[in-house]
Amino acid sequence: MQSHSKSAHDKYTAKRRWLDTHEAGYHKSMGNRQIQMIAIGGSIGTGLFLGTSSRLEMAGPALALVYLVCGVFSFFILRALGELVLHRPTSGSFVSYAREFLGEKASYVVGWMYFLNWAMTGIVDITAVALYMHYWGTFSGVPQWLFALCALGAVSTINMIGVKWFAEMEFWFALIKVAAISLFLIAGVVFLGVGTPVAGNTTGLHLITENGGMFPHGLLPALVLVQGVIFAFAGIELIGTAAGECQEPEKILPKAINNIILRIGLFYVGSVVLLVLLLPWNAYQAGQSPFVTFFSKLGVPYIGAIMNIVVLTAALSSLNSGLYSTGRILRSLSMGGSAPKFMAKMSSKQVPYAGILVTCGIYVIGVLLNYLVPSRVFEIVLNIASLGIISSWAFIIVCQMRLRKAIHAGYVKPVSFKMPGAPFTSWLTLAFLLAVVIMMSFDYPNGTWTIATIPVLAVLLVLGWFGLRKHVQEVKREQQIHEAPGSH
Repeated sequence: MQSHSKSAHDKYTAKRRWLDTHEAGYHKSMGNRQIQMIAIGGSIGTGLFLGTSSRLEMAGPALALVYLVCGVFSFFILRALGELVLHRPTSGSFVSYAREFLGEKASYVVGWMYFLNWAMTGIVDITAVALYMHYWGTFSGVPQWLFALCALGAVSTINMIGVKWFAEMEFWFALIKVAAISLFLIAGVVFLGVGTPVAGNTTGLHLITENGGMFPHGLLPALVLVQGVIFAFAGIELIGTAAGECQEPEKILPKAINNIILRIGLFYVGSVVLLVLLLPWNAYQAGQSPFVTFFSKLGVPYIGAIMNIVVLTAALSSLNSGLYSTGRILRSLSMGGSAPKFMAKMSSKQVPYAGILVTCGIYVIGVLLNYLVPSRVFEIVLNIASLGIISSWAFIIVCQMRLRKAIHAGYVKPVSFKMPGAPFTSWLTLAFLLAVVIMMSFDYPNGTWTIATIPVLAVLLVLGWFGLRKHVQEVKREQQIHEAPGSH
C-alpha cells in the first residue's frame, strides 16, 4: 500500500515538472500597481455602467440584492482560484489546473468553453465600441463595422507588442472606470446626506416604499436577472491568468483578490442602493446609463459625453482582456495537445501571438456581423458567452476541491491562502452555478434558446476532440518521456 502511494506521489511530481515547462517563455513583468488595477478592471465593466438601467427596469431595488448574492459567489470563485494560484502560478490558469487535477479531456472542455466566452464577448465589445462612437453626431455617417474594425486593430496591436503594454493599457482603463464610479458615489452620498432634492424628488427610503417596495415586479424577474449579472462579473477570473506573468504572485495576488469583494460591494451594491435612494427606480431607462440619468437631472453639462467615454473605455478594456487571456489559454491548450500545434508559438516579445491572431480572426466575424446585421449582434452572441463563463467558474471550483484532495493525500504542500468555508462553500457555489443555468431556461426566448444550444456545443466539442486526437497522443508520449526515471 505504501509502495503504491509512493508511486502515485512520484507520478504526480513528474507531472508537475512537466506542467512547469509550459510556463517557459513568459516575461514576468507585471507589478503590484498593474495587478491591482487589472483586478479592479475585471470586476467593473459595461454591465455596471450601462446594463444597470435595464436591470433596474426589470427588478427594481431588488437588483442590489442580486448584485450582493452574485458578488458573494464571485468572491468564493476568486478565493478558490487564489488557492490554486498560490499552489502553482501559471498563465494557463484553470486550463492548466484542469489538466493537473482532472486530465486532458477536462482541460480541453474548460479551455474551449472559456475561449467561446471571450470570442462571443469580444464580438459584443467591438459592437459596443461602434455603438458608443455613434453617440457623437459627428460620426453618425461612419459605418458601424468600420469603428469595430478600428477598435480591433488598435487593441490587437497593443497586445502583440508585449505584456507590459497590455498591463499599462488595462491600468489606465481601470483608473478611468474607478474615477467615474467614485465621482458618482461621492456626489450621491453628499446629496443623500444633505437631503437636497433631485429633479424635484426628495431623497430617501420612501422612494423605495412608495414605488412598489424591494420587489415591485415580484421575485421571478429578480431571479432571472442573475444570469445577466453573472455575465457582468465575467472577467474577475482574469487575475488567475495574469498570475503567470506577475513578479511576486504569492505576495501580490492574495491582497488583490481579497479587495475585489469590497469593490463589488461598494461599486455594484452601493451604486444601486444610492441610485434608488436618489431617484425613483423607474426613472432609469434601458439604453441610458443610470449615472447619466442622475447627473443629467442635476443639469451637469456634457455628462452624456463624459459617461460615453467611460463606457467606451470599459468596452475597450474588455476587448483588451479578451485578447490577452485567450492568447494564453489557447497556448496552454496547445501545450497539452487540446489545440493545434501552431497555437503554442511565441513571438520574440514573449507574446503568444498565434492564439491572439486566432481570437482576432473570430472578432473579424464580429466585424462582419456588424456589417450584415448591426441591430442584432448583441442578442446573437451575449447569451452564448454566459455558458462559457459559468462552465469555467464551475471548473475552477472542481479543481480547488481536487487540490484539497491532493494536499490531504500528501502529494502537494498546503497553501496559506485558502477558500473560506470549503468544502461547504465549494459545493454551495457549484449548486448556485447549476441554479443559474436552470434559471436561464426560464428567460424566454433568449435564455431558453441558449440552453437548447448545449447539446450542439457538446457535439462540437466531441468532434473537436477526435480531430485533435493525434496531437493529444503525441503530447502524451512526450509527457511519458519527461516523466520516465532518469529523464532529469
